[in-house]
Amino acid sequence: MDDPALHILNSVFGYPAFRDQQQRIITRLIAGHDAVVLMPTGGGKSLCYQIPAIVRPGTGIVISPLIALMQNQVAALLQLGVRAAFLNSTQDAATAQTIEQQLQRGELDLLYVAPERLMTPRFLTLLDRSAIALFAIDEAHCVSQWGHDFRPEYIQLSVLHQRYPQVPRIALTATADGPTRQEIMKQLALHNAELFVSGFDRPNICYRIAQNHDKAREALLRFIQTDHDNEAGIVYCLSRNKVDQTATWLQGQGFTALPYHAGLSAEVRQQHQDRFLKEDGVIIVATIAFGMGIDKPDVRFVAHLNLPKSIEAYYQETGRAGRDGRPADAWMMYGLQDVILLKQMMAASEADAAHKRVEHHKLESMLGFAELTGCRRQALLAYFSDHLDHPCGNCDNCLSPVATWDATVVAQKALSCVHRTEQRFGVNYVIDVLLKHATPRIVDNRHDQLSVYGIGAELDASQWRSVFRQLIARGFLTVDIQGHGNLCLTEQCRPLLRGEQTLWLRHDTKPAAVARKDRTAQPAIKPAAKPETNTLWEALRACRKRLASELGLPPYVIFHDATLMQMCEQRPTTRAHFAQLSGVGKTKLERYADVFLEVIKQHYETA
Repeated sequence: MDDPALHILNSVFGYPAFRDQQQRIITRLIAGHDAVVLMPTGGGKSLCYQIPAIVRPGTGIVISPLIALMQNQVAALLQLGVRAAFLNSTQDAATAQTIEQQLQRGELDLLYVAPERLMTPRFLTLLDRSAIALFAIDEAHCVSQWGHDFRPEYIQLSVLHQRYPQVPRIALTATADGPTRQEIMKQLALHNAELFVSGFDRPNICYRIAQNHDKAREALLRFIQTDHDNEAGIVYCLSRNKVDQTATWLQGQGFTALPYHAGLSAEVRQQHQDRFLKEDGVIIVATIAFGMGIDKPDVRFVAHLNLPKSIEAYYQETGRAGRDGRPADAWMMYGLQDVILLKQMMAASEADAAHKRVEHHKLESMLGFAELTGCRRQALLAYFSDHLDHPCGNCDNCLSPVATWDATVVAQKALSCVHRTEQRFGVNYVIDVLLKHATPRIVDNRHDQLSVYGIGAELDASQWRSVFRQLIARGFLTVDIQGHGNLCLTEQCRPLLRGEQTLWLRHDTKPAAVARKDRTAQPAIKPAAKPETNTLWEALRACRKRLASELGLPPYVIFHDATLMQMCEQRPTTRAHFAQLSGVGKTKLERYADVFLEVIKQHYETA
């Protein structure tokens, strides 16, 4: 007997085989068991709940925090012939009522709702009267009070376990460190869930970071013109004012650049988002208000003109580039002013002292990551307890090694001071000990009597903070962010303390330029260099854009670039051949095969 999940993967979604852990996750959910899934952006998380929702009787309820995500995914599913709908505040009462009736009659495979609507007594009563296949909790890291994207309403979702104990649940995220994973399972009562971690690596993304010395906009312009002219991208800024100024400046340089932040009306934000999704070569300049749930696969770059507030935020924001698996860039310039502004924002927030302490240490970790001398991908993955056993060759530090200095003795002093103070204190306290600052706490703790007291006079406090940031980023120290921010030694520091290892750290100097990738090592962006093939590529894109415009959809919902590339390479002439392309399921075959086959036929008749 055929595997129903594999049959749906082939016939509906048009993919020949499952990737990585997808099949294990789907099998577990179909069997009625819970799962927690950590999978990188572009890794195929959505299929992990979409296929079980189609296989199991009833409707799969997908809890999603953003309207954009719902609308994009439902539009894509409808193109595949899947019975999908969403309920949100953009709909009138009559539309919402029709969808609710479809739910009750069992006419939907998937229904997307926001957590706020899900938790209303009226909607829970509606679910009581409906057959539910599963609950999928997307962007599950939003449940973590220690995370970068906390949403209080997510904590209430534990009611699903109490109210519907027989309905399987799956929580999914691309961004979760160790404490966040634990909190997801605890807060959502997923005690019996199996944890699936597919790794965090996005090997197609090149990470590039440099310090900003008042030339950030000019460097951004050179970067876009040189590497990403007429390609889609996102530029992140900390403030609304900087977003507006940067968008206007890029427009003046000839780019289609649109601002996006909470200070704009909902109508303008929606217009700009729609243009970004549906037009080619649009650049969105945004605060972090933009991005979650954006499913555009062909974003070729994400640029930061300011330092993100945490490594989690950086990973999630840069992860919006290259969802299609093709080469993409994560480019950033940061400066001391960013750190000052972020700390001011943290100080002004209404969060309690514990949360402010967590935010502070996450910012320090982000700054340490920016100051790294070694492979950025190795450090980024290590932060999420993932491992890469060799330098990636696709980040600025691998491509253009930075100026360093022998910090072995200094690092030994830092680590020894952490050890002598019993791993009970934070960075500033340890630095005060190293610099012989007789503060009341140090005197009360008798740490002015330690052998390490005053041994760090060769550096000032700012330089010591850079050393500690880099030691944390390199894994020699960890920070107990759930406690009081105290520094803790790791096993990795033992060889360094024993003098068996030499350590080189980054010089805090002005960089000559942002490192540039060796493009010859990257796969080509275009499908082929042959002129006739490039002509076909453009003809297929034009056909896709025309169809998308007629349907009011983003072009990638018709077919991804990868599918168009296969058309260029394989040149199908029959429906049977066309059906073998990746991403061509039964419904898309019926709707679009003849149109695209005609484009290919005409191209080679006139070539």
